[in-house]
Amino acid sequence: MVKPRRALAQHWLKNEKALNQIVTAAAITTHDRILEIGPGTGVLTRRLLPLAESVVAVEIDSDLCELLAKKLGNTENFLLLQGDFLEIDLPTLLTPFPNFRSPNKVVANIPYNITGPILEKLLGTIANPNPQPFDSIVLLVQKEVADRLYAKPGSKTFGALSVRVQYLAECEFIYHVSAKSFYPPPKVDSAVVRLRPRQLQSLPLNPQHLETLVQIGFGAKRKMLRNNLKAIVERDRLTELLENLEINPQARAEDLSVNQWISLSNQLEAVLATN
Repeated sequence: MVKPRRALAQHWLKNEKALNQIVTAAAITTHDRILEIGPGTGVLTRRLLPLAESVVAVEIDSDLCELLAKKLGNTENFLLLQGDFLEIDLPTLLTPFPNFRSPNKVVANIPYNITGPILEKLLGTIANPNPQPFDSIVLLVQKEVADRLYAKPGSKTFGALSVRVQYLAECEFIYHVSAKSFYPPPKVDSAVVRLRPRQLQSLPLNPQHLETLVQIGFGAKRKMLRNNLKAIVERDRLTELLENLEINPQARAEDLSVNQWISLSNQLEAVLATN
């Protein structure tokens, strides 16, 4: 019997309602190709396979790979790849497997200890689509992380991650999952969230500039934004720029909406380019 490994932050979902909520949120059709990160014992995988064209599962644990191969190895639309998701190259993932088309959706209960890096990698497929971003990403994450993903401007949980996610994708809360829904139970609750990539025309002119600006802007949340950004542009010039964008010069980073951050980034980049 395979047991959860603490070193890999393995917590296996056992709650039937939560599993069904994940599948429902993914809105899978027979044309969808699913990428599952960390399938574990396959409880979610078995629900995905009858609905989708294919399921490609990436699992780092060799014992679980052996278990999954025994359970699902003969399923025609299932492909199991052993490896670290953070190390794989998504555009070439299926090059050795011509019978499988590239996944267009992600569905996963991701390990808590690498939630941040996984999010960054998935968001990178939206910012730099090659060949195209996923249609949707449904994840089971820590409740604390979920709260930050869909936080509203002005709230305590609205921060750099909120802007980073929301300028790239529409983020929805789907379902609250208590800690007792897992084996072994983690110390915190979780939540199912769904990300839908935004159209490219709604993205900032220079996403990298925006991300740098946001990181600096949220560097000291208690300070006014113009104080945090004084290392980038002279304070009076920044005040003028904020007023032109109808942003209160005394605003703090968490007071700006995502669209205001995009506008500020675009305008500030133009100003810096002329200096």
